Amino acid sequence: MQSTTFILDAADGARLWVYRWLPVGTLRAAVQIAHGWAEHAARYQRLAEALCAEGYAVYAHDHRGHGRTAAGPAEVGFFAERDGWNKAVDDLWQLHQRIRSEHPELPILALGHSMGSFLTQQFMSEHGQSLAGVALSATNGKPPAITPLGILLAKFERWRVGPHGHSKVLHHLVFDVLNKSFEPARTPFDWLSRDPSEVDKYLADPQCGFASQVQLYIDVLAALAGLATPARLAKIPPRLPIYVFHGSRDPVATSTKELVASYRAAHLSDVEYKVYPDARHETLNETNRDEVTRDLLRWMNRVVTTCQNSPPG
Repeated sequence: MQSTTFILDAADGARLWVYRWLPVGTLRAAVQIAHGWAEHAARYQRLAEALCAEGYAVYAHDHRGHGRTAAGPAEVGFFAERDGWNKAVDDLWQLHQRIRSEHPELPILALGHSMGSFLTQQFMSEHGQSLAGVALSATNGKPPAITPLGILLAKFERWRVGPHGHSKVLHHLVFDVLNKSFEPARTPFDWLSRDPSEVDKYLADPQCGFASQVQLYIDVLAALAGLATPARLAKIPPRLPIYVFHGSRDPVATSTKELVASYRAAHLSDVEYKVYPDARHETLNETNRDEVTRDLLRWMNRVVTTCQNSPPG
């Protein structure tokens, strides 16, 4: 496997840090990964190694305000001054076009985790025709009924501390509550995985678990309600293969079953759904991660084989 990095210019001039993992030998397909909130793309190295071993080229960029894309402390946990969510979705398209330019003959699959899965949900409604398949990890459907109140609170906090300010109230309501069902907990991030070593690696990583700026909360919360609307679902190509997977104890995936049902009700013809008993939020970093990775590869291999056996056009 060959591992490299490069800088990709976004449409608005932002500079995105991209990781590229390439297998040795014949390429079967490419996979574009969108990571979650308060983490970064380098955490997917282990998955990239497994995918490369099967002939997949893997690309993943650090989102705005995350990882090495955040050029300094002032950029950490912040998308953009305006329209940050849509700019983050467009960043996915910019990287997708780069992948296509490097591998014009390969099918491209998308994998989004958590916040990255929400970005990917919108991406596949806008650019689904360019994808061979979509995998959504630790995703969710219709947001909780209290989300509008959360947006109002976030806007109040923006008035109080400014868009670049930090809010302990928002951090508690969005992140701290996720650990509630695991109390008494060893760490504030026990909700991520049953594997203590994986949780400890997250805690020790300065690019993980950071406090986000108020505007990012607004960007994310405001986007969620529009992701699984009938208008959005109608834009997804009906034959696009979709694979949804999560842990049964993932506190984020509270309405994932309903999301899958909405996909099927929208006449999407190839939707797989997998729930891992007792697993938590990061199934790819769980105690049964090898099983999760094997299942993901099984689905990808099926999708790619179907692409290869399909007649042109």
